[in-house]
Amino acid sequence: MHLIASISSASTSFFAALGSLQVLHTEVADSVKRIKALRNELDVLDQEIAVSGLHIAQKRQQWENLQKFHDAILQLQHIVDNVAACESLIDDGNIDKASESIASLEKLICGEPGFSKPPCRVDGQIVQLRDLRDAVALQGVHDDLATLRLRIGKAYETQFLSLLLGDLRCHSEAVSKQEVLIRWTDAFTRPRGACTQEQPVVPSYLSSTDRLRSELLKTSTSLYRAKHLMVAAIAYREAALKEIRNHVRRPLPSANDEDNESMVSVSTMTGGTRPLQQKSSILARNLRALEPGDAEAMLTEIYVNVTETLRRLTTQVKLLLDITSSLDYDSSIAARQTQELYKAIDLPRLLGQAVDIAQDRIVKLLRVRSEQSTRLSRVWFLRYFSLNLGFVSECESISGQSGTALKTVVNGQIKDFIQQHGEVERQTLTQGMESDRWEARDFTEDDSAELNRILSCSTTDPTEQSDSLKIWIPYYDGHPESSEASDPQTSDGRKSKTRRSACIGKQVFVLPNSAILCMKGLSHFLQLISDAGARQSAGLKNITSKHLALASQALAFIATLTSHVREFVRRYAGRGATPLRVVEFDEVKRLYQEQESRMHDKLVDIISRLAQSHVKALKHIDWDNGQKDVHPYMATLVKDTTSLHRILTKTMPKETVAMVMVPVFLNYKAQFGQAFQEIGPVTESGRDSLLLDVEFFKSKLGMMEGYADTGEYLTAIVKARPLEPAALDASATDAETESKEARKNSNDEREGTSSQ
Repeated sequence: MHLIASISSASTSFFAALGSLQVLHTEVADSVKRIKALRNELDVLDQEIAVSGLHIAQKRQQWENLQKFHDAILQLQHIVDNVAACESLIDDGNIDKASESIASLEKLICGEPGFSKPPCRVDGQIVQLRDLRDAVALQGVHDDLATLRLRIGKAYETQFLSLLLGDLRCHSEAVSKQEVLIRWTDAFTRPRGACTQEQPVVPSYLSSTDRLRSELLKTSTSLYRAKHLMVAAIAYREAALKEIRNHVRRPLPSANDEDNESMVSVSTMTGGTRPLQQKSSILARNLRALEPGDAEAMLTEIYVNVTETLRRLTTQVKLLLDITSSLDYDSSIAARQTQELYKAIDLPRLLGQAVDIAQDRIVKLLRVRSEQSTRLSRVWFLRYFSLNLGFVSECESISGQSGTALKTVVNGQIKDFIQQHGEVERQTLTQGMESDRWEARDFTEDDSAELNRILSCSTTDPTEQSDSLKIWIPYYDGHPESSEASDPQTSDGRKSKTRRSACIGKQVFVLPNSAILCMKGLSHFLQLISDAGARQSAGLKNITSKHLALASQALAFIATLTSHVREFVRRYAGRGATPLRVVEFDEVKRLYQEQESRMHDKLVDIISRLAQSHVKALKHIDWDNGQKDVHPYMATLVKDTTSLHRILTKTMPKETVAMVMVPVFLNYKAQFGQAFQEIGPVTESGRDSLLLDVEFFKSKLGMMEGYADTGEYLTAIVKARPLEPAALDASATDAETESKEARKNSNDEREGTSSQ
């Protein structure tokens, strides 16, 4: 009951709560529906907003792309317009502006603002630049730019060549030929102690470079920007070689025949042009027809222009390399550019080629005039020789090449001239002797001056004989080369009664005309030697033992001939001839023989000095080092002695060879004998090494004339040398050991015999 009562009291509140819960459930369900509807509406709204945003973003990207495309089109249009403008500038000759425009265009194609600061404006509009190097539309533009750059480079190359070649021509035209010839003469007379005059401190080819440097810097910078510097350097190299060819060709006489032939006949010959062979023959004929002065002037112009052009060329290349090293701010790039330029020009090879080209053409020129050159008078030929010598020396100084072909031609002409000159002197002497009355002749002041020049030639070169070396002073045939003295006459035409005699020291000579002719011939001979240089004219760098041997034989030959001439004169002299006059031939022979003896002494002196050097080397050898071969000093000594003996046996009789070789071996005995004695104590192996050298000496030289007992003498000295104490003890110990072993072996042999 109690339970029922409790349930009844609580049911009212329960049902009330249940009603509230039902209402609440209804409201919640309604809210859920509304929320679901709201979500659906929000989903639709979100979808509409997202699609619109994406559409807006796409539109914005399209607009940006269109802007970029617009900027690229404007940039491309600007590039195309500037290419046309560059071409117009090049056509108008504004190379510098065109070069700057191309540089700006290249930056514009790369998307860089060029020389203007950002923002970049094209036709008044601000444009965002892009890198268009890979654009297909610009492939043709790249080709056009390469063509324009090549045209600009060619234009700068023309300016570059015009500047440098113009400088070369101005220098060759303005340089003083006198200055150059004096410098040449000083170069080949200074070794002989001669000097012409004081030279300027700076040669002309090294001066006047400031203006050239400034102009060359501007042109080189433009070439560097146009990437055409190396090409221009190669073109400069070829143009320089062409300029050398022109320098040789310009001074030549005309190749046109100057005979009085009608213009009609000339125009009808081979279509109005002469064949090359005919032009060559006309040129050769005109060259041979040149007078000595004209020929010398032509050669002087060629030689001076060629060498001074090469000198100035060297200066230009040094300037160019110096300028190139400063063209780039990056030192490594500048150094690489300089190295490439040096390789492109290749100055040593360029100078060598230029000298070869010039000398090849000059050799042909000298060969054409060979006969005329060998028939020149003595003074003209000496000037001709001096001019060629100066040119060859200058070329060798510039390029390092000796000019063998040119030297060969000139040396051949020297030989021909000497032969012809000797024949002329002989004919002059013969004619003089035939017409000589053999009466005492007056020895004039000119004759005395000639005699004094001859006497002074024994110690110095007279200044009068060096006048022919002054090739910078013009010479004319009217200049008195030598005065032909004649008997002085009084004002009324009668001969003077007083006669002057020749004086040498305190000796007075009364001479006939023939003797004076001989003296003048000797003077001419001495002048040839003094001015040309005996060793240089013979083409000898030094005097060797072969030359001395040949000279000795020549002296012996002349001495022998003198004896025959003396006997010839004795037979035809008659009884009235003074015996002393005939005996003078013996004096001449004795002088020749003394000179021959000096030649022999010189040969001995040469080999003695070589032996002295070997003795010095001998004293520094370690004889105890166990060497089993012959030492170098002995091998060289034997080689030099064998070479001398071979030369002597080829050129001298056996008796004369012995006269030279005997002092040689006596000198060996003295020098090497003393040297072997002065060597400090050596061991037994050191003594064996010494004996090995001496045995080699004996085996190689023992059969020569004059050898005698040289080897045995040196062997005895070596064997008599004392050994070191340690070496003696070791030798004694070895000897005792060997003795014991010998006794033991002997006992063993006896025991073996007894057992048998």
